[in-house]
Amino acid sequence: QVQLVESGGGLVQTGDSLRLSCVGSDRTISVYFMGWFRQAPGKEREFVAGITWKGDSTYLTDSVKGRFAISRDNIKNTVYLQMTTLKPDDTAIYYCAASILPLGSAMSEAARYRYWGQGTQVTVSP
Repeated sequence: QVQLVESGGGLVQTGDSLRLSCVGSDRTISVYFMGWFRQAPGKEREFVAGITWKGDSTYLTDSVKGRFAISRDNIKNTVYLQMTTLKPDDTAIYYCAASILPLGSAMSEAARYRYWGQGTQVTVSP
């Protein structure tokens, strides 16, 4: 059973930056497609970013393009979400997730991911 642990969330002001980290419990995640999702109060969980196991392709939802970036370090079993120019609308619990299968157009579907972290809270004040 792979475990994922997110960290790096916090309370920031509009325009600030944060870097979230997601550490896997073993090296198997180095071959998984990894994604970041977020869930705001009263809203459904939404896809934010995804990255192939090699890190050669990354994907971002439209609302964060130009502000967020996803990357990974397979030596450290870690995936990152660099967030800049944060807005109050970015306030949510952020989750990382791992898919044992390559994901193409289905990467935004939460059900495609087998493993999930517990989430880390990001709060952006006006």
